[in-house]
Amino acid sequence: MANKQQISTKINHKNELTEFNSPIDYRSLMTTLQYFSEKYPFIGITYMGTSVLGRGIPMVTLGEGEYKKRSVLYVGCHHGMEWITSAVLLRFIEEYCMAYEGGLNLCNVNVRKLFKSRCIYVIPQFNVDGADIQINGVDGCILQDRLIAMNCGDDFSDWQANARGVDLNHNYDAGFGYYKQLEAESGIFGGGKTKYSGEAPESEPEVAAMCSFLRYASEIGTVLTLHSQGEEIYVGPKGVYVPRSGSIGTLISRMTGYRLSSPSGGAAYGGLTDWVTSELRRPSFTIECGKGENPLPIEDVKPIYSRLREAFFSVPLLI
Repeated sequence: MANKQQISTKINHKNELTEFNSPIDYRSLMTTLQYFSEKYPFIGITYMGTSVLGRGIPMVTLGEGEYKKRSVLYVGCHHGMEWITSAVLLRFIEEYCMAYEGGLNLCNVNVRKLFKSRCIYVIPQFNVDGADIQINGVDGCILQDRLIAMNCGDDFSDWQANARGVDLNHNYDAGFGYYKQLEAESGIFGGGKTKYSGEAPESEPEVAAMCSFLRYASEIGTVLTLHSQGEEIYVGPKGVYVPRSGSIGTLISRMTGYRLSSPSGGAAYGGLTDWVTSELRRPSFTIECGKGENPLPIEDVKPIYSRLREAFFSVPLLI
C-alpha cells in the first residue's frame, strides 16, 4: 500500500515545542493530545463529534471565556492531504499552554489575561478518517474495498475526502444546489477522492456535528478554517454583509502577510466559511497556509506557524 509511514512525532519533556517529523495521522494526533492533557491540566479536551469510521474528533478548549460572544474556533484539516494544518494548530496549542504556565506575553498578548477573558476552541484535525487514509492507506479498514473502488486504485496519496468519499468542505448548506450543477458538469456523480459534495447538506457525520456545535455555541464570534496551500485568506460569499468581517480580515492579512482574496469556481460553494458567514452571520475566514503542492512537507510546519502565530493569539481580542 502506498504512502505508509512510521509515526515519529517527537514529544519531549523540556521547555521546547514538540517536533513533528512525520505526517499527523490519528494515532499521532491522539498521542500528542494525551501528552498535552497530562502536562497542562488546565486545558479541556472533548470530542466535537465522531467520524464515519467511529473515530472521535477531538476539540481542545483554551481559556475560560469570561466575556460572552467573544470566543473563537480554529479548525484544521477538512481535507485528508492537508494534515499539515493539524501540526500547525497543535504547535499553537502547546505554545499557548507554555506561555500560560509561565505567565508570558506572546505577540504583545498577555496569555493569562487572554485565558481569563476569552475561550479558544481548536479542532486540530476535522477529517480524522481522511487524513489517516491519505497517510496510511486502507489496509484493514472496514470500507477497504469500497474505498479502493472510489479511488480507482490503492494509492491514496492524493485523497482529500472522508471515508465515504465526500469532500467535507463542500457538504455545508452554502450554495449546495449550485455546486451540484458544477459537479454534474464535471462528471462527478458519486463518492471519490475529492470534490463530491454528498447526497445532501450535512449528510456526513463530521459536518453535521460541526453545524450542530456552531448553532449551539452562540458565544463563538469568529471562525478560522485552515487549509493548504496558497498564502491567501478567503472571506465568506460575495454579497453577504457581516459586521466587522472586512476589518478583521484586513488585520489578519496584515499579521500574516497573506493577501485577501475570493475563491472562484467550485471552491466558492459548500464550505464552512461560506456557511458560517451566510447562515450564522458571524465573521469567518479560510486561511490557505503555505505554498507548494499538497501534501506540503512536514518541514513547512515551522515557517507556516511563524506567519500565523500573531493572528492565532490576537484574533480573539478583535471580537
